[in-house]
Order: sequence, then C-alpha cells, then structure tokens
Amino acid sequence: MLDSLHQVDNNMLAELGYKAVFKREFSLIETIAFSFSIMGVIASVSSTLSFPLVSGGHVGMVFGWLIPCLFVMTVAASMAELVSSMPTSAGLYYFSAKMAPPQWSALASWITGWANITGQITLVCSIDFTCAQMITTALAVGSDGSINLGDGPTYGILIAILFLHGIVCSAATSVVARINLFYVIINVGTTVAAIISLLVASGDNKVSTHDAFTKFENNSGWSNNGWAFLLAFTAPMWTLTGYDSAAHVSEETTNAAKAAPIAILVGVAGTAILGWLTLIAASFSLSSVPDLLSSTLALPMGQLFLDVLGKKGMLAIWSFIIVVQFVTGAAQGVDASRVVFAFARDNALPGSRYWKKLNSYTQTPVNAVWLVMVCAGICGLLGFSNAALTSLAGSAVIGLYVSYATPIFLRITSGRDKLVPGPFSLGKWYLPIGIIAVAWVSFICVLLMFPPAQTVTAPEMNYAVVIIMGVFIFAGLYWLISAHKWFTGPVRTVEGGSESSSTYDDKQLKMEHPASKSLEE
Repeated sequence: MLDSLHQVDNNMLAELGYKAVFKREFSLIETIAFSFSIMGVIASVSSTLSFPLVSGGHVGMVFGWLIPCLFVMTVAASMAELVSSMPTSAGLYYFSAKMAPPQWSALASWITGWANITGQITLVCSIDFTCAQMITTALAVGSDGSINLGDGPTYGILIAILFLHGIVCSAATSVVARINLFYVIINVGTTVAAIISLLVASGDNKVSTHDAFTKFENNSGWSNNGWAFLLAFTAPMWTLTGYDSAAHVSEETTNAAKAAPIAILVGVAGTAILGWLTLIAASFSLSSVPDLLSSTLALPMGQLFLDVLGKKGMLAIWSFIIVVQFVTGAAQGVDASRVVFAFARDNALPGSRYWKKLNSYTQTPVNAVWLVMVCAGICGLLGFSNAALTSLAGSAVIGLYVSYATPIFLRITSGRDKLVPGPFSLGKWYLPIGIIAVAWVSFICVLLMFPPAQTVTAPEMNYAVVIIMGVFIFAGLYWLISAHKWFTGPVRTVEGGSESSSTYDDKQLKMEHPASKSLEE
C-alpha cells in the first residue's frame, strides 16, 4: 500500500518537474506534528508576551492574539490549496512561477524565493535567540538574581544552540519524522500544564473577568491607543509562521497532496486556539502589567510564572518551555534547510552546487543545514541591540508573509484559470479568501516595520526594515546584473529534459490532478 502511494507521489512530483531524491518517511500524523512543532505554542507565547503587555495590557493579550489569528487562517487556507495542487519542497516560489504570467514567471519565483529564505533564516535565529533568553532567565531565577548574563554570553548560548540544531537537522528523514512525535507531545503537554497551573495557582489573586478581557493599558510610548494596540499583533504573527513547512517536506511525505494541506490547517488552527487559551489564563493571573514589565528578567513570562508558581514551580514549568523552544528551533532548522536546498536545486543561490548536495549517508541536505545555521548566527548579532526580538521577529514575519502572499496574489489575478485543483480545494471561495489574505499581509508588513515607540534611539530601533531591504537590494541587484540572464524559474530535474518548467501548456492545465485521480482509483 505504502509503495503504491509513494509511486503516485513520485509520479506526481515528476509531472511537476522534479526527480524524487528523498525518502518519503513522513506520515500524515508526523507531518501535522512537524507543522505544529514549528509554531511551538507555549514557548512562542512565552517569548513574545512583552509585545501585548506593552501594547494594550490585558486587551492586547486576549484580542491582540485573536484578531490576527482569524486573518491568518485565510492565508493558511489559500496556501493549503496551492500545496495540495503542487506538493514540492520548492513550495512558495514554485507556486509563484506557475501562477504568474509567463513573461514574469522567473521574476515572481525569484522574489518569492528570496523573501522566503530571508524569513526562514531570521525565524531560526529569533527562535534560538529567545531560547537563549529563556536559559538566561532560568539562571537568574535559579541563582536568586546573582547570575545575570549580558548580551555577550547570551550570544554565546545562541551559537551553542545553533550548533546543536545543526547536528539534529542533519539527521536522516526517518529520524526527523519520528522525533517530531516527541516534539508535539512535549509542546501540547507543556501548554496544557501551563494553562492549568496559571489558573489554579493564582487562586483568589485572579483579576476579574471584566479586567481580564477589557482592561486596556498603553505602555508603548505611542500616543495613539489604537495604533499601540495594533503593535500587539506582532506576537501572534511571529508565532503563526513556518506552517509552510508542510510544503517544504512534501517530497518526504506520503500522500503529500492530502497530508500537507491538512497539516497546514490543523497546525495553524491548533496553535491559534491553544495560544489564545494560554493568554487568557495569563491575563486572569496577571494582577499588574507595569510591575511585570519592570521585571529584570529577560522575558516577562518568566516573571509571571515566578509570581504565580514560586521559584520551584516556575523552574519546573520553565525547563519544559525551554525544551519546547529548543525543539521548535530544530523543526524550523529542518524547514529552512529544505527551502535552501530547493532554491539551490533550481540554481538560484550563489554556490548552488554546494547547497543542493545530499549527504550520501543521511540522504538529507546537510550543507544547506549548516548554511542556515551560519547565516542565523550572523543575524544573531542583532542580539546586542535592545530591540533584538522586535527586529528579528519583524524580519521573519515580513519575509515569510511576503513569500506567502505573492503566490496567493498571483492565484487570484493572473492564475485564476491555471491551478489544477488537488484533493483540497477552496472552490469558488478561493477569490474572496485570497483577497482578504493578501490585504491582511499588506497591512501587517507595513505595521511590523515601525519601531516599538514614537521616539527611539539607535539601540532601540526596529531593524527589520534594514534586514529585509538589505536582502531585497542584494537580490534585486543580483537579478539586474546577472540572474535575469540565466534564472528561468523552477528547472526540470526528471530524465528527458532540462528545460525550465516555469509554465504550463493549455492541455496540461485541463488535466485532472493526479493525486485526486489516484485516490478515486
């Protein structure tokens, strides 16, 4: 049964233009676990609690999470439809190539690919940077404040984490797939434990339901309360990234045309719900937002657990949260390496011949893994800035969501009649859902380029725009000077042709989707 499914998957991949080079070790459950693990609910909420605290207090925590999650679901649904039709590790830049007009296909693919790689690498860095901050927070609490590590030691911890992730992400696909089941158990279990412990241990010290849901406090430095509240959206937008991972491991997935879209939708919905419940529990147990913001700990969530659970209770739950963040970074490292591999396979990166090589022993792109880790370490130098998390989170969200929205925009414009529907299809709803998704991404990308306050100094500046524009300027100049002459979009690697596969002919567009056909048979 599995052999026949794998044959269908490989035949479909060949029709998309690529030769199967990975072992299909991911099952449906493992693909869902992988997508879910990358978003790491409790660890992500713990990492980003400062954003809603500053930008609205209790209201920022509860509704600053809920509102973006509703819009993100439209992005996830649109992406799920695309990956169901074209399940390849090339993912988003491949979708853009197929949905764009022929004369713009290569450029659309180029822009999407570079945006996605930028977001992928900065997301690895931001996850591992906050993991380092969690470790310094635990050391400070465990030593009763006698150990307070500065920026230098924190950066050293970040490098050590990246090194460990490089080793983990270099493992064979079978190992990566199985270990994700452990990831998701730790992730969900710790999240549920955190919710229960906050609600139970806070006892009679809980705030009223009215305050938990409606008390607004603007500590951002922006004079306009409405604008301040919008900046709370940074937290859920940073958390709800990386779910395109299901597309990037689709060449390692059994029955990918069905498993990948399910993993995207379940991963995003599950993370959104559990994250909201966690923040509601935190809102009830939080008696003073200003006091929490004045904490000397690197992450305010650590102080909240310390206030509610005491030292031993905080260190117990915090140790599991560190594990969750570590495995989240490992999952994201795998995702980023697959994007680098796929883009290099299409000869789009400097030194592509090195990054598209598979290790002969593990059959995974080990060179691409270590490229990701080195680049993430360079991005980690922002850790010496007071606004490091704002800059890294903003860069990750903007880079990734630009790459998410580009193929969706092309789908609802030039690609309306080009998509060959897969097992998951939005039907006639693709247009309104796609319009909402693109509009939301356009809004959020502008929002996340703003600094956390109206008046900022150089160390407090949001450097997301510097990272994003730096990469786009490099990619733009690279395109104008050289790449436009040789980059033609996704390149066929199957036997029988080496020509670009960046367009469909009319006959192919009208074919029944092979995955749907095989399922009926």
